[in-house]
Amino acid sequence: MANQGFEIPTDMRDFAEKSVERARKAFEGFVEAAQKAQNAVDVAASTAQGGARDASAKALGFAEQNVAAAFELASKVVKAKDIQEVVNLQTEFVKTQMASIGAQAQAFGDTIRKAGKA
Repeated sequence: MANQGFEIPTDMRDFAEKSVERARKAFEGFVEAAQKAQNAVDVAASTAQGGARDASAKALGFAEQNVAAAFELASKVVKAKDIQEVVNLQTEFVKTQMASIGAQAQAFGDTIRKAGKA
């Protein structure tokens, strides 16, 4: 029994996978609705509001990327064989997301600066 890892039961893993997939589908539905709403606003918006539309679209895109990354992590975690694999997955996710968020902040700042000059 010494040094025996914690095994995640198959039933629990299956349930978690299904839950992640349902959440992913729900989020995709939300994103689709948000994009439709944004498109409706875009049609009605004037040229002067172009910068705001660009910033809004960029923010929505970044939110989609970040949530997709979180769902990808969740999918991997529910398939993990032991706690060490979960820890490794989480560590890699945090590193990747920190870099991604930095790049997103830079890009969003550029968009805002361009909108201010317009």
